[in-house]
Amino acid sequence: MVLPNYPPKPRPGDRVAVVSPSAGLPALFPHVYELGLRRLREELHLEPVEYPTTRVVGADPRDRARDLTAAFADPTITAVLATVGGDDLITVTPHLDDDVLRANPKPYFGYSDNTNVLNHLYRLGIVAYHGGSVLVHLGRPGSPHPLTFDSLRAALFTSGWYELSPAPEWGDRPNPWTDPGSLAYEPEMLAGDGWRWQGPEREVRGRTWGGCLEILHWLMAADRVPTAEELAGSVLVVETSNELPTAQEVFRIVRNMGERGLLASFPAVVVGRPKAWDFDKPLSVPERSAWGEAQREAITRALAPYNPDAVVVFDVDLGHTDPQLIIPYGGEIRVDSRARRIAVRY
Repeated sequence: MVLPNYPPKPRPGDRVAVVSPSAGLPALFPHVYELGLRRLREELHLEPVEYPTTRVVGADPRDRARDLTAAFADPTITAVLATVGGDDLITVTPHLDDDVLRANPKPYFGYSDNTNVLNHLYRLGIVAYHGGSVLVHLGRPGSPHPLTFDSLRAALFTSGWYELSPAPEWGDRPNPWTDPGSLAYEPEMLAGDGWRWQGPEREVRGRTWGGCLEILHWLMAADRVPTAEELAGSVLVVETSNELPTAQEVFRIVRNMGERGLLASFPAVVVGRPKAWDFDKPLSVPERSAWGEAQREAITRALAPYNPDAVVVFDVDLGHTDPQLIIPYGGEIRVDSRARRIAVRY
């Protein structure tokens, strides 16, 4: 296995960049954003530094790329955090200055549409971090979820192995950002039911690659993903977004990864708990349970012809549900189906 290149970590008191390379939602929901910034300062003891497009909706992709490049170039900035996801970061990454990024590797935190940046950094040889949105996780109503916050703190400040654990409670029904008063109370949570394992009993250790499944499909269409040879021995980590793709769509995306020759590269697959509720699709709890079961079946069915012997673990809290565990992207992971344990190296 090629050893991953982990960037140096920030320390409490450091300056960190807060950027919006995707959607400029801090402009629309400043109350959520300011809460996230306050927790960044007061609870993580980091000094956020904003850029010209951080609070701008619809900024030109070249301007957003310029801000992101500047964050990496600034020697006083020790980490870069995305405010939120979106849907057009695929138009931003071609404008990044790769020479600057390679010369100034820094921990980058983001998920969802930020899969574009995570994959871009992976291809430059830089370990990044899937998770840790300033709005979604630091701006969580009530308080940050303890599992999210502990994982984020460890990923920001430490470099050792970190044991992931199933959440005793989880949620996928967020409070409405349109109501500032909703920040005062915790979001709805459901009882956790653990991870679901399938496949042979063995331990797999490798580097991670993946991200938001729908964005990976876009990246395949744009021919911006690593080759099967480059990914050989890696662990695929995937999750689905708040757009709630159907089980049939999930099946087709994973099948297309198989047709591209990628699925056979992964001795293990870690799948995030699927989000199954949104404001325009308010499913009941039984319907959400059925939604998750349909996604698990779809992924199992898609994997079967291409990699029937993969170790697969479902419902890990790493994506668009709450809490969110931080996963190093291009970093090391251990998936042990015998002991039912997952650990990552931050």
